[in-house]
Amino acid sequence: MRALESVSRFVGGTFAYWVLLFAIISFIAPSGFEWLGKYTVELLGVVMFGMGLTLSPKDFQEVFRRPKDVAIGVASHFVVMPLLAFLICLALRLPPDISVGVILVGSCPSGTSSNVMTFLARGDVSLAVSIASVSTLLAPIVTPALILLFASKWVAVNPLSLFWQIVEVIILPILVGLIVKTFFRGTATASKKVLPLVSAIAIIAIVAGVVSGSHQQIAATGLLIFAAVVLHNVCGFTLGYILAKLLRMDLPKRAAVSLEVGMQNSALGVAIAKAHFTPIAAVPSAIFSVWHNISGAILASIYSRMQQRNAEAANPAEVESPIEA
Repeated sequence: MRALESVSRFVGGTFAYWVLLFAIISFIAPSGFEWLGKYTVELLGVVMFGMGLTLSPKDFQEVFRRPKDVAIGVASHFVVMPLLAFLICLALRLPPDISVGVILVGSCPSGTSSNVMTFLARGDVSLAVSIASVSTLLAPIVTPALILLFASKWVAVNPLSLFWQIVEVIILPILVGLIVKTFFRGTATASKKVLPLVSAIAIIAIVAGVVSGSHQQIAATGLLIFAAVVLHNVCGFTLGYILAKLLRMDLPKRAAVSLEVGMQNSALGVAIAKAHFTPIAAVPSAIFSVWHNISGAILASIYSRMQQRNAEAANPAEVESPIEA
């Protein structure tokens, strides 16, 4: 078990690199990974089951203790990202299938990686967890509505079908995780130590399956999709930070809101695209999954340094040096 814990910590800390590595490998040698595309829903269910095992009543207490902060984060997420996606599709004149894919990822709830990035940024982790949890629970209603609003310009959208799929791949696995945690607390507590490894493997497999299954389309349109994804993610981070600052949040809260706004549950975007649209519509979500872990880690480092500078300016004599810490 200790060996698994060590591997889990290592993979969790280097997750972005593993996603990037297997995305490249599956693009170069797609035949070895195409079979993974059949199991996207099951793999996402594993990730969401793991999320259910980690949730606790404390994660939702923040909603009642400081509803304004949580509401700002959730509202910013569900307003900024889908609207940005729609505007980027229009500005770059993206093809219909790619536009749908960009809007899909923009309409998804916050991703679980954002909580880790907020921790690395020395941000308000409890706020980040609450925003991610609430946005995930709202996803069956809000995500189909946003897809209908923004993507119906390009394709027909069945919001009821989307609702049931999100319930199936997000809500039910989370509920099962909560039930297991409630009735098998010892087992659930022990398994939490290897959850980063299991979730990382599942997400890597999802990305590899999409990239291998769409490698020809990626070769033809990859740069265009990558440009849209990077612009979407970076603008999301920036607008999240600006909105939080305008609303007079302190730096830890700004970091949490910024990261929660800019990082998506892109695996859900993959599952929706593969079930309801075309294979190429899943590619923006797959690329987003690779990119936002890299950009999120970079931004977390920047926020951490900002926190350090603020602490040194406020109490220069009390700030420990990195060696002493």
